[in-house]
Amino acid sequence: MRDTIKIKDLEVYACHGVFKEERKLGQKFLVSAELYTDFSCAAENDDLNLSVDYGSVCRKIKELMENNTYSLIETAGEKTAEMLLSQYDLLTGVRVEIKKPWAPIGVPLDTVSVEIERHWHTAYIGLGSNMGDKYEYINRAVKELDNADGCRVEKVSKLITTPPYGGVVQEDFLNGVLSLKTILSPVRLLKLLNRIEAQANRKREVHWGPRTLDLDILLYDNEIVDSENLHIPHIDMQNRSFVLEPLSEIAPYVRHPVLNKTAEQLLKELNSR
Repeated sequence: MRDTIKIKDLEVYACHGVFKEERKLGQKFLVSAELYTDFSCAAENDDLNLSVDYGSVCRKIKELMENNTYSLIETAGEKTAEMLLSQYDLLTGVRVEIKKPWAPIGVPLDTVSVEIERHWHTAYIGLGSNMGDKYEYINRAVKELDNADGCRVEKVSKLITTPPYGGVVQEDFLNGVLSLKTILSPVRLLKLLNRIEAQANRKREVHWGPRTLDLDILLYDNEIVDSENLHIPHIDMQNRSFVLEPLSEIAPYVRHPVLNKTAEQLLKELNSR
């Protein structure tokens, strides 16, 4: 069960569209939004400060739509959802619909619209480095993640020194884990991590080889993802103390969705072998 504030057909005149005339002359758009939150505390105390001010939300949507120009209403919808989640801390998710009543497609229609739903998710990211200034690479990555659109770093574990994993002779690693609130999908989050690694001159030349920066999605909510380039939960994390030790520090009760055991339980089992 979730509480919802609904805004229906907020009228905005803005300059979005594929055609030059649309972006120059502008047209009417209708924006609807569902804001997912918990306003039981606000209702109990009769206090707007404990809820989400839908008047403020309407003004923010109008401002974003009027002060930007996008070719696609899909982009306008995505930007609106990201803005609302980033600026209103009490929101756990949003659904945004943007209607375009005067779509210039050459045939009569009432409206065309797009609908986008986004939520905050919790991801746990493994941090590692064994080249150069290890602390600097990891600390810079944490800052990059915290400053990225649609991301908030919640906790960062202590960094520990661990021997290399996988049999390749190399320097010891500095490892840690952070918890991240994000509205990015697992695939979009992976692209962000890869971009931050590339900025740190990460090279993928030797499997399990030395690296300036290693960022891995360990867990993402309770999701299970198995694709060619992405596996969640991270493969073999239950056998890696350099993952389980810092993960247990910041989230001892987070549960592995396949093994159905907490990080703390997995670490105890690993240490008892």
